Amino acid sequence: MVNVLIVEDEIPISNLMKMSLKKSGYQCTCAYDGSTAIDMIEETIFDLILLDIMLPGASGYEVLEYVKPLKIPVIFITAKNSVNDRVKGLKMGAEDYIVKPFEIVELLARVEVVLRRYQKIDSIIEVCGLTIDTTAMVVKRGEEVIPLTYKEYELLLLFVQNPGVALYRETIYERVWGGDYPCDSRTVALHVQRMRKKLGLEHNIKTIKKIGYRWENTN
Repeated sequence: MVNVLIVEDEIPISNLMKMSLKKSGYQCTCAYDGSTAIDMIEETIFDLILLDIMLPGASGYEVLEYVKPLKIPVIFITAKNSVNDRVKGLKMGAEDYIVKPFEIVELLARVEVVLRRYQKIDSIIEVCGLTIDTTAMVVKRGEEVIPLTYKEYELLLLFVQNPGVALYRETIYERVWGGDYPCDSRTVALHVQRMRKKLGLEHNIKTIKKIGYRWENTN
């Protein structure tokens, strides 16, 4: 199991990240200041660090300097949003940079991208009787390959990687199609409807009235 260290001194944000990552199958440990984080890194092997910049004890930049020789990927998470802050973090060796406030679906997507870059996660996802090969972009039920369009595949992946998360139609459209959601569009609804039918996921993709959809890992 992928082991993630969350270094964030705002406890509600830390708890939200921990809960969301655990739902997606990650093991999480929290530190609330930079000095404690460094102590934990000395004692435990982590696959990824989510690191705030403005921390008591030692700043995120100082923690990153300590982490660099260990080759542990770091994603900065901070309220700072100036170009200079982002550039400094990336030049120092951070893999990515997320500005608070952020959507959990964005956090999970960025975490997955970085872990895949470092080959820390399996390319095979097994859920609800389906096997999803994210390298070959193939979906099977048993030995049967289920033909999906590229958008249907991306939509399925978005759902299974965000179990229990209420996904707004606007968020789904932005993540799968890119750009702003046309308020009169039925694109998301039609694709969800077709995907449910192809994969037999009527009980897994729940409609949330006036909001969007939620994936539930039920058989």
